[in-house]
This record gives sequence, C-alpha cells and structure tokens, in this order.
Amino acid sequence: MAGVKALVGLSFSGAIGLTFLMLGCALEYYGVYWPLFVLIFYILCPIPHFIAKRVSDDSDAASSACRELAYFFTTGIVVSAFGMPIILARVEAIKWGACGLVLAGNAVIFLTILGFFLVFGRGDDFSWEQW
Repeated sequence: MAGVKALVGLSFSGAIGLTFLMLGCALEYYGVYWPLFVLIFYILCPIPHFIAKRVSDDSDAASSACRELAYFFTTGIVVSAFGMPIILARVEAIKWGACGLVLAGNAVIFLTILGFFLVFGRGDDFSWEQW
C-alpha cells in the first residue's frame, strides 16, 4: 500500500509542476509558449541513469566511472533546464514572471523525478534480465 501512496503523491506533485509550467506559458499576460521546450529536458533527465544502470556491473562499489558520468550528464541536463528560461527572459523572449513560474515548475518536476528514483529505484528481486 505504501507504493500506491508514493505513486499517487508523485503523480500529484508532477501535475503541480506541469501546472506551473503551463501557467508560465498560457496566461494571457505572458502569452508565449517558448518555455515548453523544457519538456525536452524532463524527458532527457532520467536517460543517463537508465543507461548507467543497465551498463554498469552489479558490484557493491560505492561509485563507478559509468555512474559518475551519468551523474555528470544528468547534472548538465538539469542545469540547462534551469538556465534556458533565464536566458529566454534575458533576451526578452518571455517575461520574468513566466520565467519564475517555469523555474518553480522545474524545481517541482525535478524533485518529483528524484523522488521517483528514491522510492522505486532501490533494488529488489525483480530484474528485467530474467525476461
């Protein structure tokens, strides 16, 4: 039952983050949809982790080069997602209020992604390799 509660909580926080993003785009005062390009970063964020988890060996080492490289790429993706709205606001493609809403949405979405990996990312008896 704890897994269901966690899934519902993560879904709710993801919806709140996407609501902030949509408000930053769709409010009549802001009216431009350039901030929606951060959706690309939301999709790209977990990919290095999945690749590193699949490629790295199952040793109990504290760190591996593959995992550290995945952390590096993930950090670059997250920083880019926070930097893009700021750059768009600096060149006046979007207003600063929209930038604030997109940054708030980014924080909520990336914390949701982190929460997903903390709750559902721990090892268990199920493995995709058995398929």
